[in-house]
Amino acid sequence: MEAVAAALGAGGGAGEPRPPGGRSGRASASCGMEEARRPPVPLLRLLLPLLAAALGAAGRGNPGPVTCGSVVKLLNVRHNVRLHSHDVRYGSGSGQQSVTGVSAADDGNSYWRVRGRTAAVCQRGTPVRCGQAIRLTHLGTGRNLHSHRFTSPLSGNQEVSAFGEAGEGDYLDDWTVVCSGTYWAREDEVRFQHTSTDVFLSVTGEQYGRPIHGQKEVHGMAASSQNNYWKVMEGIFMQPSEAFQMEQHHAEL
Repeated sequence: MEAVAAALGAGGGAGEPRPPGGRSGRASASCGMEEARRPPVPLLRLLLPLLAAALGAAGRGNPGPVTCGSVVKLLNVRHNVRLHSHDVRYGSGSGQQSVTGVSAADDGNSYWRVRGRTAAVCQRGTPVRCGQAIRLTHLGTGRNLHSHRFTSPLSGNQEVSAFGEAGEGDYLDDWTVVCSGTYWAREDEVRFQHTSTDVFLSVTGEQYGRPIHGQKEVHGMAASSQNNYWKVMEGIFMQPSEAFQMEQHHAEL
């Protein structure tokens, strides 16, 4: 598993060039989306079976804090869907890569890497504190979870997209982890609040048609509610740093 973790740290997959203005071209008539064309990511295809094989071992034992460098799936606890992205662009709004919720637990496009906020470094293994701003980078495409003042296509809330190239986007990729206590614990239900617009990452149940039939809209909501709670599920978890372990040891004395 250490080899898998080391390979993940090397990069999150390459992005594809965006059309001028960040917009897509022709949209699907059924749900206003189009599927992008991009070459496969060979390294990712090799890693995903290893990830799947390691999940059982990675999740056993006493859950600890979520740490930078970890690769996780996030479940919306109200609607039982995992945060997901893919090479399908919105046909309205920003035209950027869409973000949805899927019910399948084994979908390889639902992995996100936990990173420090834009222009900041969060060392691998550093526990994420409640109230800390982070980025979530989609493992398959290298784009960051993003929001901005465009309207989402189904519910009319604020659009959430995936943006950037090779993990580098802009300040609108930053989300604050809202939780109780000192650190984001793996077993806790938490919220993600967009640092620039204050909306909460949410699902309210609207479903897309083709080409992503059955997937649910993910968007930003201004109000806090049961629709904005998320929990870490499957993943590869970086071990907490020595400094954190010493801090915990001293707290127990």
